[in-house]
Amino acid sequence: MALMHDHLMQGGQMLLLLLLAPLLTGWVRTLKAQLLRRRGPSLLQPYRDLLKLLRKEVVLADSASWLFRVAPYLIFAAIWVAAALVPTFASSLPFSWSADLIAIVALLGTARFFLALAGLDVGTSFGGIGASREMMIASLAEPAMLMLVFTLSLLAGTTELSAVARFMLTADVGLRVSLALALLALIMVAIAENARIPVDNPATHLELTMVHEAMVLEYSGRHLALIELAASLKLLLYLSLLGCIFVPWGMTTAGEEATAYLLGVAAYLAKLGLGGLLLALFETSIAKMRVFRVDQFLSAALMLGLLGALLLFVSRSL
Repeated sequence: MALMHDHLMQGGQMLLLLLLAPLLTGWVRTLKAQLLRRRGPSLLQPYRDLLKLLRKEVVLADSASWLFRVAPYLIFAAIWVAAALVPTFASSLPFSWSADLIAIVALLGTARFFLALAGLDVGTSFGGIGASREMMIASLAEPAMLMLVFTLSLLAGTTELSAVARFMLTADVGLRVSLALALLALIMVAIAENARIPVDNPATHLELTMVHEAMVLEYSGRHLALIELAASLKLLLYLSLLGCIFVPWGMTTAGEEATAYLLGVAAYLAKLGLGGLLLALFETSIAKMRVFRVDQFLSAALMLGLLGALLLFVSRSL
């Protein structure tokens, strides 16, 4: 009975992520509009957009291959699985043994790979530009993430997220410069991976600056709905990752009573709300940088992650 209860909680977490992802996108958009003194769209507008796209007919280019048709499903599946592996309101659930940071980085890399291939498949100039820029970002973002993984593995002794969250709640953590550097590196990578300002502007379609939008211009209907939902899930994934690693307070463990799970869900929603507010404040207070400066931005994230790992390694060897 306890095992069945834990599996139900695991399935509930996966469904909760799927339902909350568009709401988080709508929350950020609403906050940005209010900060800019505009009325802005409704909080539920992303749900309406997805339903509208699901009802539309799929239009395919004559040069599109089978990969172009399959890519949205592979991208959505990879990002949804990666998001489901991150502990949100509860840790030590049945699939927690597979919630490894390296596996999550690999799943995100797989989704990025198929998105770039889909952008190149039709043969349009915009798709090629977006794919090349996406690979440029990935060449620096993935090493920065691996440096973060190395730092956490040195500190917690594991890359399994439930164990990392439990370790961060203990008194052995203390105040560490390496953790602060890792936090900054993860935030910078999250901004770049989600195509947010200052790296990219998700609200525009300027051909000289867009990255993610350039690769999905040829998609329509349910294919575009899956890609848009996957993008919302990716933003939710990174906020969940920040909350699991650096703000694990309020997270319950598997096997607790229903009240503990409700408190865990409430704490998780509060973290998402605060994360969306901070993201909106950051995006409205900074301008978008030039495309050719993105590599400097991500190089700084890589150096922060490397410096955090080196500081922790050196302090352990003394």
